[in-house]
Amino acid sequence: MENEKRYLIVGLGNAEQQYAGTRHNYGFEVANAVAKAFKATFTPGRLAYVARASFKGRELVIIMPTTYMNLSGKAVKHWLAEENVSLDHCLVIYDDIDLPLGVFKLKPKGGGGTHNGIGDIIETLGRTDIPRMRCGIGKNYAQGYQVDYVLSRFSSEELKLVEPCIERAVSAVKSFVTIGMQRTMNQFNTAETERAKSIAESNTEL
Repeated sequence: MENEKRYLIVGLGNAEQQYAGTRHNYGFEVANAVAKAFKATFTPGRLAYVARASFKGRELVIIMPTTYMNLSGKAVKHWLAEENVSLDHCLVIYDDIDLPLGVFKLKPKGGGGTHNGIGDIIETLGRTDIPRMRCGIGKNYAQGYQVDYVLSRFSSEELKLVEPCIERAVSAVKSFVTIGMQRTMNQFNTAETERAKSIAESNTEL
């Protein structure tokens, strides 16, 4: 029997220290910020670091998989079963080169695109109706240098866009667990789209 009050929040990244703070670990950054907002602490668990929190009568299980990114599905499948969480109560958070830096977008389902983490989760669960939050890192790299780019760290200038985006992402997670995906999308996606346009315009002016 699935627990209707329990939610699984998944931040994707690579657990090794060498990847800390890289663009590809954006999901970890948001998960850390969510845990911090609830004064929750991560401890080592099976296939993931795990933190637990309560919010408005909901139970949150926040995980950062310790598998490699392209094996994220193994951790998500385990914790969904371990905590009896329904898939519509799971939110996967990850970096996305197809969105501009400083914005995020919520989606209730879809393919994996070029992201190996969400791709493996879709393949492992055999479902595409996985709620997700795509956090934009942009694609400011020369052809053939995508791997180097996603494994690089944000500059101090870029962090001026990233840090407030993470704060808004935490608010979106709180909304997701209280009013659901559709209403949270209605509340946040339009504003993020407008923000993306504004960022694009300011970049054009530079």
